[in-house]
Amino acid sequence: MKTVAMIPARMGSQRLTKKNLRPLRGQPLITHAIEKCQKAGCFDEIYINSEDAEFGQFAEEYGVKFYQRPAELGNSVATSEQFVYDFLKNVDCDLLIQVHSIAPLLTMEEVRDFTEAFKTSGKEVMLSCIEDQIEVAYHDQPVNFTFAEKTNSQDLDPVQRVTWSITGWKAAPYVAAVEAGKIGTYNGEIGFYPVNAISGHVIKTQQDLDIAEALLSVLRP
Repeated sequence: MKTVAMIPARMGSQRLTKKNLRPLRGQPLITHAIEKCQKAGCFDEIYINSEDAEFGQFAEEYGVKFYQRPAELGNSVATSEQFVYDFLKNVDCDLLIQVHSIAPLLTMEEVRDFTEAFKTSGKEVMLSCIEDQIEVAYHDQPVNFTFAEKTNSQDLDPVQRVTWSITGWKAAPYVAAVEAGKIGTYNGEIGFYPVNAISGHVIKTQQDLDIAEALLSVLRP
């Protein structure tokens, strides 16, 4: 069963320009993701997936592969549904593990354990999540609690907040779903894999990057 890691790296991010190239502990975010996938030791191939050829130099430097997606799949309106489908139509694999460079606090061990859990799960999709054991409401209505009583937080069923720090798909069902006019991202049977709140921290703004730097200074001094 061929398992491929894919690191998406769009150049034209809006809230934090060129965020995949922003330094964290002195090295670009994209290289943190590459090193993590390599150290995990569970992939047959590792790809950077970008519309911008500049990322090819990182692939060459680290000895991984580079897939240059069409330019229109790198703009601000293109969705992950579209570029994942494009990747799967052009790169042979059975299982695809998407590892986001913008989740640099996700550990190598979590990448390895997530991949193994997905392989043995029998699911078509596996989503990483943070389990929050706190009262949550949606549109002013309780999700995991009731207004009829006060429950201790430790007794609540946790909600599962999807982080996208790492995601797994079986390739063939994803492609088949999209080509049938359905959603590949959420096709078939879906599993959830909990990561801790720090590992699920995703960088979208400068503040997010500053928080990651501060956390790393404490976690890995």
